[in-house]
Amino acid sequence: MALLAPTGVLSRSRTVAPESWNRWLVPPAALCIHLAIGQAYAWSVFKPPLESSLHLGGTQSALPFQFAIVVLGLSAAFGGTLVERNGPRWAMAVSTICFSAGFLVAALGAATSQYWLVVVGYGVIGGIGLGIGYISPVSTLIAWFPDRPGLATGIAIMGFGGGALIASPWSAWLLTEFGAKPGGIGATFLVMGLAYAVFMTLGVLLVRVPAPGWRPLGHESVTAAPRPLVTTGHVSAHNAVRTPQFWMLWVVLCLNVTAGIGILEKAAPMVMDFFSGTSTPVSAAAAAGFVALLSLANMVGRIFWSALSDLVGRKNIYRCYLGAGALMYLLIELVGSGSKPLFIVAAMVVLSCYGGGFATVPAYLKDLFGTYQIGAIHGRLLTAWSVAGVAGPLIVNAIADAQKHAGRHGPALYTTSLTIMIALLVVGFIANELIRPVNPRFHEPPQSQSASQQATRADA
Repeated sequence: MALLAPTGVLSRSRTVAPESWNRWLVPPAALCIHLAIGQAYAWSVFKPPLESSLHLGGTQSALPFQFAIVVLGLSAAFGGTLVERNGPRWAMAVSTICFSAGFLVAALGAATSQYWLVVVGYGVIGGIGLGIGYISPVSTLIAWFPDRPGLATGIAIMGFGGGALIASPWSAWLLTEFGAKPGGIGATFLVMGLAYAVFMTLGVLLVRVPAPGWRPLGHESVTAAPRPLVTTGHVSAHNAVRTPQFWMLWVVLCLNVTAGIGILEKAAPMVMDFFSGTSTPVSAAAAAGFVALLSLANMVGRIFWSALSDLVGRKNIYRCYLGAGALMYLLIELVGSGSKPLFIVAAMVVLSCYGGGFATVPAYLKDLFGTYQIGAIHGRLLTAWSVAGVAGPLIVNAIADAQKHAGRHGPALYTTSLTIMIALLVVGFIANELIRPVNPRFHEPPQSQSASQQATRADA
């Protein structure tokens, strides 16, 4: 109950910033959370040792990651209203407790060879930490940066993409030090869980919300010029899910994520398989480095593309994500195995667009629905991530396993998967083209917005 009714240092009133507070201190607070929970993108480093030590298949070893992404979307959807009501410090504290506890439970599961505990710990308990932590800073950042929403959310959310840049080599090093047996995997989970608890607590203590009525200097002049799709009204979370715009954007996000996350979850084994029959095979250590490179592209894409979207518009930037992603996958399918640099560059472009899609979507939502209940709307939209988190890895792993059982190897394990991903991105491109401005009949009356905002917006 204490977590649901924050008091003391976790209460919203204790996080209101003084007049002299520098708003650029808020993105680093968000980064403390996102750099930690972004470890999820380094899960593929754990797949080979888990498969060999616990005798798992590729589909089975993907379960903790898949559960984590499913629970991420569900906890974000159901917890979005609580995050709006209780504030970012409470949300970040809940995220820290759940994410770290998930690692500790997974450590016990790995050490005792009870794989179901790894799934429950990392996937379910940790997944709650992922979902609450992911949306915890979004509405706060938009409140601090109404003049540059794409840049602000991109700075924070790039941490989720960049988390694996740290976690991938760190995990590989720990597994080398402790050993890739059940006990060593458990020790690795334990060390990481404790370290993340300390790091995330820094963000909990640093985060602040702006005082009521605060605006950045010159904001009115920045927002004076209207742009296509940018609303002048505000839509509640309840009404947002009744609009076609919400569901078109849901499809766009779901398909873009499906196309990226399936490859990302399988990144380390995939690059090893692709070049296993060549004169330059990829070692496990090099594969971990490849995962780190994808994480770098994911991270850079989140800040670069989202900042660019403030200049060119959200719809145009999603045209780039979906179109470029489809072209890069086609390039990998046709000539990827013949050139390792081409394979790496194409995969990095795909992951930069994948990450950019995540970082830009809060600003896209702001354009379509306004800032009223933006955190709750964002949480509901992330159910698309839940669906994609199952579909993407399932497509890639199930097809690869089936092809392996049929006696195929190398790039042939992934040809069908790549073709499916290209088709999904094309459908996503079409869905983005169908997005139009929200009908004013869904807008909230001004007096309703004001009263509800004062009451911390309890709409479910």
